[in-house]
Amino acid sequence: MSDTRKPRRREQILQALAIMLEEDSGKRITTAALARQVGVSEAALYRHFPSKARMFEGLIDFIEESVFARITRILEDIPDAQSRCGTILALLLGFAEKNPGLARVLGGDVLTGETARLRQRVHQLFERLEMQLKQVLREAELREGRRTSIPASAAANLLIAQAEGRISQYVRSDFKRLPTEYWDDQWALLSSQLLREAVQSA
Repeated sequence: MSDTRKPRRREQILQALAIMLEEDSGKRITTAALARQVGVSEAALYRHFPSKARMFEGLIDFIEESVFARITRILEDIPDAQSRCGTILALLLGFAEKNPGLARVLGGDVLTGETARLRQRVHQLFERLEMQLKQVLREAELREGRRTSIPASAAANLLIAQAEGRISQYVRSDFKRLPTEYWDDQWALLSSQLLREAVQSA
C-alpha cells in the first residue's frame, strides 16, 4: 500500500513545485511554502526527497523523459532531416510553452543559488539536444544527398541557440511572449538556408 502511495505523493510534490515556479515567477521557493502548497509538513516532503535540489532534479528528469521519448518517435515517424529538425525544435518550444514552470528550469534562472549540479544537468540536456540535431544533419548527406550550408556542428548550435533564446524570452516576459510566436516564419527562413544538395565529386 505504501509503495503505491509513495510515487503519487512524489508526483504531487513535483507538480506543486512546477505550479509555484509558474505562479511565483522571480521568487525563491522555500520548502515551507512548498509543503503548504502540497498540504503536508516539511518533514513529509523530506521523506520523499532528501533535499530541494533532489526535487529540482525530479523536474529535470521529467523534462528529459518527456522530450527525448517524443524525439525517439519523431525519428521513427519522420524520414527527412529538415522536417526532423523542425519538429524537434517545435516540440521543445511547445513543451516550454505548455509548462511555464518547467520553462523556468530550462531557462536556468530558477536554479541560481541552487547547487551547481542542477545547472550542469540543464546544460547537459541542451548539449544532448544539440548532439541529436547534429546527428540528424550529418545523416542527411548519407540518406538524402544533402549537406548543411555551414558545418553540421555549427548549424546544430545555431538551431538550439534559437530555441534557448525563445525560451529565455518567454521566461523573461513572465510567460507573456510565447516561444512559438513567429516561429513558423522564423523556421521557414532558417530551414531555407539549412541544407543544400551535396556536390558530387568527379
